[in-house]
Amino acid sequence: MKTPSSLLGQPVSRVDGRAKVTGEARYAGEFNVPGLLYGQVVSSTIARGRIKKIDASEALRLPGVLQVFTHENRPRLAWFDRKYRDDDAPSGSPFRPLHDEKIVYSGQPVALVVAETFELARYAASLVRVEYASKAHETDLQVQRKEAYVPRQGKGGFEPPPKPWGHADKALEKAHARIDVEYETPVEHHNPMEPHASTVIYEDDGSLTIYDKTQGVLNTQTYVSNVFDLPKEQVRVRSPFVGGAFGSGLRPQYQLFLAVLAARELKRSVRVTLSREQMFTFGHRPATLQRVALGASADGTLEALIHEAVSETSRFEDYIEVVVNWAGMLYRCDNVRLDYKVASLDCYTPLDMRAPGAAVGVFALECAMDELAHRLGMDPVALRLKNYSERDQNKDKPYSSKELRACYQQGAERFGWARRSPAPRSMREGRQLVGWGMATGIWDAMQQAASARAVLSIDGRLTVSSATADIGTGTYTVMTQIAADTLGLPLQDVTFKLGDSSLPMSPIEGGSWTVASVGSAVKEACEKVREQVFKLARKVKGSPLAKASLEEVSFSDGKVRLSADPSQAVSIVEAMRHGEVLSIEEQVLATPGAKQQAYTRCTHSAVFAEVKVDEELGTVRVTRVVSAIAGGRILNPKTARSQILGAVVWGIGMALEEETALDQKLGRFMNHNLAEYHVPVNADVHGIDVLFVDEEDTIVNPLGAKGLGEIGIVGVAAAIANAVFHATGKRIRSLPVTLDKVL
Repeated sequence: MKTPSSLLGQPVSRVDGRAKVTGEARYAGEFNVPGLLYGQVVSSTIARGRIKKIDASEALRLPGVLQVFTHENRPRLAWFDRKYRDDDAPSGSPFRPLHDEKIVYSGQPVALVVAETFELARYAASLVRVEYASKAHETDLQVQRKEAYVPRQGKGGFEPPPKPWGHADKALEKAHARIDVEYETPVEHHNPMEPHASTVIYEDDGSLTIYDKTQGVLNTQTYVSNVFDLPKEQVRVRSPFVGGAFGSGLRPQYQLFLAVLAARELKRSVRVTLSREQMFTFGHRPATLQRVALGASADGTLEALIHEAVSETSRFEDYIEVVVNWAGMLYRCDNVRLDYKVASLDCYTPLDMRAPGAAVGVFALECAMDELAHRLGMDPVALRLKNYSERDQNKDKPYSSKELRACYQQGAERFGWARRSPAPRSMREGRQLVGWGMATGIWDAMQQAASARAVLSIDGRLTVSSATADIGTGTYTVMTQIAADTLGLPLQDVTFKLGDSSLPMSPIEGGSWTVASVGSAVKEACEKVREQVFKLARKVKGSPLAKASLEEVSFSDGKVRLSADPSQAVSIVEAMRHGEVLSIEEQVLATPGAKQQAYTRCTHSAVFAEVKVDEELGTVRVTRVVSAIAGGRILNPKTARSQILGAVVWGIGMALEEETALDQKLGRFMNHNLAEYHVPVNADVHGIDVLFVDEEDTIVNPLGAKGLGEIGIVGVAAAIANAVFHATGKRIRSLPVTLDKVL
């Protein structure tokens, strides 16, 4: 008798799919209770200054309007920085809604109208009159770059650039071929389908149940507990489903604070939902200005590498990203200088957005590598292979695994790269200029401490839980697979619970570390349950496992089997009933292994793109993309492929469409809606081919898996921009590549 193959590595459909397509899944703004009140935010119309006067009398005269909260009548709170900091807060002084009369950015919440219905709250908010005294503001990064400074350290996970090695400037001067250019990336906003919302259920004893749009229920719980001086036992946060976040839910946003404030003051349940326009009034991907200088010998050997970046932050926090470090990791070079600064603007603090730092930093680096290849008359793939780095030069560490060579080889073969005519404007179809471009991608493969609980009941059903999130990535499904595989149970007999602060500890869902972190905890908890089951199975009367060790058995079809003879088995239900055990429960805390510290752990990719450019109109279409990913062990190729598909689509948007336009005179984002903030639609997306190269990694985590949420977008914009150059002969160094720039 053959035992079934592992569930891991199988293309299992989403276990939460039916709930989502039938509407059974409920989101933060969809939980209702009797007597629920609705809050509507009033946003500032200036970028800097102070409030001279707020007149809410007209709104308050409306029947059904209960209160208008402002800085003048809000309850007294302790406004210490430490109370307002959250797990994702950068160094500085966090923003405090309704703190005082000061305005620090356009769109800042200045009032909250609370009414019996949503429609009434929205109308009443339009009646609130605010008089301002404006001050001169600065929201232009180009103007403010001269004031850029080296940021204070303190944001978790940020690593400052390494100290320079060699003599980069001298080597650049002497190099046979040189590239010294500047790239620019714009502000982008996350724009998930689900807007940010918080529904606060007020209980008679003053405790709160909060349904929040968040990527970390424990982060939300800690924030509310600290700010409102509540015991954590009185604050339960739930977020069973998240309609996309991409980093926008890492920090508690201001609608949460306002909803809790109103609920506690009115002693009623309150919901506050942000409008699409207001989704542009908190964090965003920051704009960057980047200089990349490369020097190489005639055979393409890199002799100098300089990457300098200036990025934006707010006046009150130092938001920092890893923008330039990737250059020292991807390519071998003896003379390297990496520099990173931030400039303060009168905007809200930027926020992590899918592959923060890498998405923009690698764009500049990989476009510069393409420019150098063209200058040398060298194939872009050959140039990268010539300077392939076997070690992370920043830390002088080996990689735990790195199959980037295989990504280049397999991706190029799938794409047909060998048929590329190297000269710009040399490939065409009728009036369409055809361009082929490529780029490298890199992202961290991280593991954080996480806890999970596994409970096996006497009917053979398993419930596993952790306070993590599923922002559409497939967490529900993959965790179910890990648990079912470990205990050899059918998928339908396993339930995974998440998104509840009463569940075991989990880090915020970000950084592509959820599978590595929570998955490792789920595996370990289920292994401990397995040990208990095996002990019971050995004691069953006449058990064929009586003399076996744990290493000599396997678990499949709800049974414990002898590996040497799978027909010899004891069912899990039988073992528990014989032992008179109603349930087996295990909870673990999984932490990164010590051996990881000796290695740099990363995912890698090679992206190949084809564009067709109308020679007369300048319009650009991305007609093909091949993305070759080295992501360790692929636990579910179906959900994994979906992650990469979505990231590539976003990369197309980053390359050709996405840009949040600032009116510098007003200091305000102007295209704050989905009509004018352009993202790819069906007509923009053509063939996307995803392939995963084999990569075994016994160091990165117990599962050997690497996160895939971010790696899929890194390098895509560069590959497309490089393809546009190949098609047209015109190098465009500022994103997005719009037709006016092409023309």
